[in-house]
Amino acid sequence: MIEPIKWKNNKIIFIDQTKLPERLKYARCGDVDRLCEAIKKLEVRGAPLIGVAVAMGYALAAVNSKEKTFAGLKKDLSAASKKLRATRPTAVNLFWALKRMEDVLYNFASCPAGQLAKLYRVKKIILQEALSILKEDKRMCVSIGKNGARLIKNGDIILTHCNAGILATAGQGTALSIIYEANKQGKRFKVFSDETRPLMQGSRLTMWELMQNGIDATLICDCMAASAIKNKGVTKIIVGADRIARNGDAANKIGTYGLAVLARHHGIPFYIAAPSSTIDKNIRSGKDIPIEERKKEEVIYTGSKQTAPVNAKVYNPAFDVTPAELITAIITENGVYEIKRFRRI
Repeated sequence: MIEPIKWKNNKIIFIDQTKLPERLKYARCGDVDRLCEAIKKLEVRGAPLIGVAVAMGYALAAVNSKEKTFAGLKKDLSAASKKLRATRPTAVNLFWALKRMEDVLYNFASCPAGQLAKLYRVKKIILQEALSILKEDKRMCVSIGKNGARLIKNGDIILTHCNAGILATAGQGTALSIIYEANKQGKRFKVFSDETRPLMQGSRLTMWELMQNGIDATLICDCMAASAIKNKGVTKIIVGADRIARNGDAANKIGTYGLAVLARHHGIPFYIAAPSSTIDKNIRSGKDIPIEERKKEEVIYTGSKQTAPVNAKVYNPAFDVTPAELITAIITENGVYEIKRFRRI
């Protein structure tokens, strides 16, 4: 299985996802500014993967710090954290991971200034925490897959949206992990993948990934989803999430809400697959989730080809919010939780 991100020789190595599917290219990142650029440009994307990446970015800032006092190191890490927090507002895993990294630093608040040996130890433990988050993400992916795979039956036709697979995590994905685990169990099913406008994560990334892993997958345009559900016999929809509110409302790539409405109309289950770290207990409902709006050029151009007037007004939210009442269940590494009765199934 490909590794979307890894740590090697005090550098972050990641797949530049903007180059897929034309070519599989790994980029080397040696400083926080470069990592922030990669996250903003979606070279690195997917809520769990962003969490892993910013944890590594925090560790990178620690390793690169030339400060000889604990106060100086704290200042460098505070600056790095501020930059990383400003990259993308919706994915809560980003803030969850940084909180974990900052907590490690604060545990050393009494580290005497000027003691280089202790500063080295602080940096080492910060790096260890980032690598722990990486390992945990890989285990989490497998657990989500196994928990969700029991919902897959022979003959199922599954619709998915955006990319919630290997490329969105450090492991084998969230929504797509369920598909991979069901495939390992020998279950026979088919997958439809929405192209996912405007950045085409479904066609560029999910289709590439599913084909690489031998899954029977068919690409459709976003506007074909209703027709595919009706005419191709879609039996369930499984997607990921970037932030889940306390009441179960879930933010995911724009277009997800529409799929949930279609699922309700056609009487098929609509599942969210995400790690428990994506559940934001500080947010009561989807109304409180900050929604990132991206530049209009992503809609006016398809790649380098202009497909709309340059001066066109554009509304380009990266995410929408699906209300809890439209979600059949949320699948995490801890189990499958039915939204209707808020109970584990």
